[in-house]
Amino acid sequence: MRPLVRLLYFLLQAVVVGLAVAFVVVWARPGLLAGRVAADGAVASYAEAVAASSPAVVNVHSARHVRPTTSSASKARPVPKSGLPDNYAPPAEQLENSLGSGVIVSNDGYILTNWHVINGADTIQVGLQDGRSAAARVVGTDPDTDLALLKVDLNNLDPIQLGRSDDLRVGDVVLAIGDPYGVGQTVTQGIVSATGRSQLGLSTFENFIQTDAAINPGNSGGALVNARGELVGISTALFSPNGGSNGIGFAIPVNLANGVMHQLIDYGRVLRGWLGVEPQNITPELAQAFRLKDTHGFLVTSVTPASPAAAAGLAPGDVIQSIDGDEVENSRDALNRIAAKPPGTAITVGGVRDGKKFKLQVTVAERPAASAS
Repeated sequence: MRPLVRLLYFLLQAVVVGLAVAFVVVWARPGLLAGRVAADGAVASYAEAVAASSPAVVNVHSARHVRPTTSSASKARPVPKSGLPDNYAPPAEQLENSLGSGVIVSNDGYILTNWHVINGADTIQVGLQDGRSAAARVVGTDPDTDLALLKVDLNNLDPIQLGRSDDLRVGDVVLAIGDPYGVGQTVTQGIVSATGRSQLGLSTFENFIQTDAAINPGNSGGALVNARGELVGISTALFSPNGGSNGIGFAIPVNLANGVMHQLIDYGRVLRGWLGVEPQNITPELAQAFRLKDTHGFLVTSVTPASPAAAAGLAPGDVIQSIDGDEVENSRDALNRIAAKPPGTAITVGGVRDGKKFKLQVTVAERPAASAS
């Protein structure tokens, strides 16, 4: 029996070493799982990642009925100087169409897309990669992040696997999948150019992934996936002076989109905290005028009547420098941190008023649409 025991021991050692090596390789080169590897070690194909994720990417066709204005109608027929002709009849309603993309995120038919893709739509139709199409209803929208959640009643759906956007690193390979210009599903490849992009003026709450994967008109609402085919972002916008892709595209991180989706499902809206102040960033000139050590924090320029800020005694001219003891970087940092507080939460704000430090406790309320902080 002793030789048999030694053989089993040797085989067990080989298995353990093999698993350890495999773990190290996967940890160090996760992209090797996603595509075929060329002789030089580079990934030669992302076909597996595309095959895993593309069935979940849909075309979103929205339409709304509009009645042409008198001025636009008058261009279609000559109008006498005295006014409209006696037999003039208002033109019939016309149909405005919009094309975009969306991503199936659950077996029961939930689809994430951009709010601007379906904004104002009377009807929404989605087309799947397998050729099926179906009417979609709007579960909820969040213009503050430019996200919308749709639902279709179809069986045998193939939802995408969600990744983690907070694991993304600059230089990671990403693929953008969508329906640009309505030509059909298209895949473009690039890298993560930057993370945490904000102050772009695209939406109220910005934390964009920047990528050089081509994002063209019609890609909005489509999938940004990693090299394993996992969803890491919702393609949203491109930076272009001429409407074409110049290698600067932006996507909403999947962590943010997932949180918005669950709130839309649970509440039909996104619940965010709100104080009711209008903030302004601290410039070096303002810091000097208020005798501040640095430009951290924000200046309160106005307070909404009957708001939590007003009830707590905050006033124009106050400089807010901390929230719950943590230093505030700027007005956008404060906006994001306040919004993350559930309505009804009591927070402590600290700052400077008339050259003296102060602290106040404020109970945040639910943020109304299109509010400041």
